[in-house]
Amino acid sequence: MGIGVRGIRGLAVIGTVFTGVVFGVFAAAVASAPSAYAQASQIVVEGNRRVEADTIRSYFRPGPGERLDAAKIDSALKTLYGTGLFQDVRINQAGGRLVVTVVENPVINRIAFEGNKKAKDEQILLEIQSKPRGTFSRATVQSDVSRIVEIYQRSGRYDVRVEPKIIELPNSRVDLVFEINEGPKTGVAKIVFVGNKAYSDWRLKDVIKTGQTNWLSWIKSNDIFDPDRVEVDRDLLRRFYLRHGFADVRIVSAVAEYEPSRKGFVITFTIEEGDQYKFGSVDVQSSVSAIPGNSLIDRTRTKPGNVYNADMIEKSVEDLSIEVSKRGYPFAVVRPRGDRDPAAKRINVVYTLEEGPHVYIERINIRGNTRTRDYVIRREFDIVEGDAYNRALIERAERRIKNLNYFKTVKFTNEPGSAPDRIIVNVEVEEQSTGEFSVAGGYSTADGFIGEVSIGERNLLGTGLIGRASVTYGGRSRGFNLSLVEPYLLGNRMALGVDIFGKEITSTQYTSYTSKTYGGGLRLGIPITDNIGFSARYSGYRQEIDLPSEYKNCNNLTPVNGTTYPTNIDAVSSDGVNTWRTLGFSQNCYYDGEASLPVKMELAQGPVFVSLVGYGLTYNTLDNNKNPTSGLMIDFKQDLAGVGGDVNFLKSTVDGRYYQEILPDVVGMLRGQAGHATGWGGKDLRMLDHFQGGPNLVRGFETAGFGPRDQTSGTTQDSLGGTMYWAVTAEVTTPLFFAPKDFGMKIAAFVDAGSVWDYTGPTYWAQTGETLDLGDSSGHSVRAAAGVGLIWDSPFGPLRFDVAYPIAKESWDKTQVFRFGGGTKF
Repeated sequence: MGIGVRGIRGLAVIGTVFTGVVFGVFAAAVASAPSAYAQASQIVVEGNRRVEADTIRSYFRPGPGERLDAAKIDSALKTLYGTGLFQDVRINQAGGRLVVTVVENPVINRIAFEGNKKAKDEQILLEIQSKPRGTFSRATVQSDVSRIVEIYQRSGRYDVRVEPKIIELPNSRVDLVFEINEGPKTGVAKIVFVGNKAYSDWRLKDVIKTGQTNWLSWIKSNDIFDPDRVEVDRDLLRRFYLRHGFADVRIVSAVAEYEPSRKGFVITFTIEEGDQYKFGSVDVQSSVSAIPGNSLIDRTRTKPGNVYNADMIEKSVEDLSIEVSKRGYPFAVVRPRGDRDPAAKRINVVYTLEEGPHVYIERINIRGNTRTRDYVIRREFDIVEGDAYNRALIERAERRIKNLNYFKTVKFTNEPGSAPDRIIVNVEVEEQSTGEFSVAGGYSTADGFIGEVSIGERNLLGTGLIGRASVTYGGRSRGFNLSLVEPYLLGNRMALGVDIFGKEITSTQYTSYTSKTYGGGLRLGIPITDNIGFSARYSGYRQEIDLPSEYKNCNNLTPVNGTTYPTNIDAVSSDGVNTWRTLGFSQNCYYDGEASLPVKMELAQGPVFVSLVGYGLTYNTLDNNKNPTSGLMIDFKQDLAGVGGDVNFLKSTVDGRYYQEILPDVVGMLRGQAGHATGWGGKDLRMLDHFQGGPNLVRGFETAGFGPRDQTSGTTQDSLGGTMYWAVTAEVTTPLFFAPKDFGMKIAAFVDAGSVWDYTGPTYWAQTGETLDLGDSSGHSVRAAAGVGLIWDSPFGPLRFDVAYPIAKESWDKTQVFRFGGGTKF
């Protein structure tokens, strides 16, 4: 027989009413009964099967003189019901005896779940209190229904319905079946901001993690309502405003209301922004006599006149704490204080240095890491057990552990140690998946369609190692890459990477030759400060080029030393064949004027091995590496080839980008690029080691579309590149306001200008008598283009569509008005 959830509720109500009536009648009976009935000399138990009679009698505790008054009997009756062992309990007095008649709850034979697809049976069974071979209790089942509903609500399904059914079996046993109607996921129908004036809804939606439900919801999960995520969003909004000068900001409320008509939640964030402040005076006051405050001013990151930024204050406290500790005062405490000047919209910041209590870290406990090794977490601390306790350094460790992205949650707590000057630091973590399997696909007008399959692990075997293997295949290129990175080399904050790679590129309309590159490398990354990083690298690779068959016919061969070679190699005399092979041509007739002279000379040289070392310096103050709105990034690199191998060159490049919000939601970007390459050690720079001009410098031109080019009549007129280049870009981006925020669409307007010049490769080949007709090597010709672009952070990966019109070019340049590129991982 099945009993629904409403049936159980009804039975519970009836049972409660019935029990109350029984209590009342019984109490009245006892009160009116002679005193002999109140002195029960014997308790008789009836109806019990599994529970011993003595166990039931033990709940009746008479007072002095074996007297059982109404209060004692009433207490025993309630206690028996409270055990959950009995479906019904009745107490009567007859002939000086107390008769207790019980109806035991049945035993659960099995528990089954029907209709659950999003939650596994094992997961639900762990959450509920009812267990197979346990006692069936209607109250417990009612509680289990609530627990199951909670499981689904945590995954965003608020329309779930759970109905328990009871199937009675012989011998007082039952099967308990939970019928579950999971319902659809309950999404976020709308996100509303109230009170925001400085920043638009679009910008604030980019700050929070919760997104709105739309047609892209089938491939994302941030649009599912999660009250915990909403609380996180509330803190993210507050920190965002504090980073941008709004020191008085208050996120008054974050209210989520379910709207049946929308079948989703409407989340409303109410904000009181306040005024935007700048830093006024900055001072350091020290009560430690050996450390004058003015000696620490240069260690602060808060500069007068800059927009107020709470993050800079927090980092300044960390830097000051570390500096003071290095000077021999590990217990010193740095406390920031901000004095507001509302009229001038300034905050004067004072860092107070005091000698804090002498407290040591007795122990650091790490719990919850079932997979990640302890040392992977401990190495994020700048202090160890036995060191002086410093709250600023503990907060830095917490931030670093969260940034590892190995854990769903990270929580730091403290507790007293074994002595008053000892403290225990507890770190509670919850593991999350760190593996990645992806299939990527993309298309660009330069490389055509390309696909990639990769597998990666950010926390290999729980050791913190980063491993990745990928294979790419496309219409014009194919290759593979294997990499392994140790982020902490020899216990220091240095990252060592090992790479093995291979790539083949076929001939295209931009180049007449194909190339094959196979090799490997080592790289070392060292963070100098939070904003400055240093990297060193070594690469060794074998490089070979070839020509397609259409450039290898043997017609119209150029005479060599007065000898004309026939079409058929077999007809050549032995001397002719030797001469042929001396030139390195064997039976490949590619020196008949079709391919460009430098290409043929590279081909005659054969495969080469390139061995190079390099380093890089990066300065990065971007507020967001993915979608920056402010900050500066400068990347300088140098590579020296010739540490062994067949090729000698020195290349230097610099790339700088500056972002600034011009108007709300309108971000301007200025970019500058430059590079120089030269041969050394008596070796000329190969054609393949020159810089090529293309859309990476000036949009509106094809890959290798401008710069020095072979102008010899009858040849493929390959782009030869130059030893120097420069390029500048000015771009403005803004969201498409008519498109939903989750579409991630922006429009850009840009102007590019640049030049590539100074080809230094071969221009004459004495063995064939060929001379190169070189165009555009002076550097006086500047290319420029203007255009617009559509940027889409789509579910298929970042996509960009650019339409650029060259406004300054040469007649031999290869232009490309439309360019598209993008890809994804799924």
